[in-house]
Amino acid sequence: MNVPVPLVDSHCHVAEPQFDPDRDAVLARAAAAGVTTLVCVGATGSVERNAPAVALAGRHDGVDVFTTVGVHPHDASTLDTAALDALAALAMRPGVVGVGETGLDYHYDHSPRAVQREAFVATAALARRLGLPLVVHVRDAHADAADVLRQSGVEAGVIHCFTGDRDDARRYLDLGLCISVAGIVTFKNADALREAVRMVPLDRLMVETDAPYLAPVPHRGKRNEPAHVRVVAEAVATIRGEPADRVATATAANARRLFRLPERG
Repeated sequence: MNVPVPLVDSHCHVAEPQFDPDRDAVLARAAAAGVTTLVCVGATGSVERNAPAVALAGRHDGVDVFTTVGVHPHDASTLDTAALDALAALAMRPGVVGVGETGLDYHYDHSPRAVQREAFVATAALARRLGLPLVVHVRDAHADAADVLRQSGVEAGVIHCFTGDRDDARRYLDLGLCISVAGIVTFKNADALREAVRMVPLDRLMVETDAPYLAPVPHRGKRNEPAHVRVVAEAVATIRGEPADRVATATAANARRLFRLPERG
């Protein structure tokens, strides 16, 4: 029997309530699919909402779960001084490997754009101070996000669920960041994204699910889960014309390097 090349789901939200009924089964399916490591992102509301992700960090029947802590740009209005201090304390907890997701979302504008930018700047500064990589969410705001990142001097980070084009990818690559690709790369209308995926150097590319969101084809419209990151990796391999095992090995190594994840023993 062929053993699948191990994969890292570099961004998911398995601590969220959508997984409360069957989280153990979801993690077991990830392990069965060869997804050995998850980065569970806690930024799903105000700073207190990071707690379930932090609590989930550890080994779970064949899957290692690490976490990041942050405040999503949707909730940037909640990131006052006290919340930022709380975020700094959470970042010191065992299993926390990054700060975020933070960034700019000009599609929904749930928080005012100026407030989003202030929160992004403050969170980027926190990541630099703590020596942790930054996880960045960008939607309809690539030029402004690149400007914040450039001015903040962030040296280690990833643009998660990248949805831009070649020029957008180049902005982030020139800043030394990684690009992470989710199930959107399998969607019919994602030609510009696929063009970008072809030009990203393999040593700067990562894959993710963003579960429970954005399930790839053929699972689109259903709850996403970490096991499906293999579908994403295989789609990326096809788009790039490279062997699936090579893409799996490289993207897992890139995630381990960025987040300083230990090799599984």
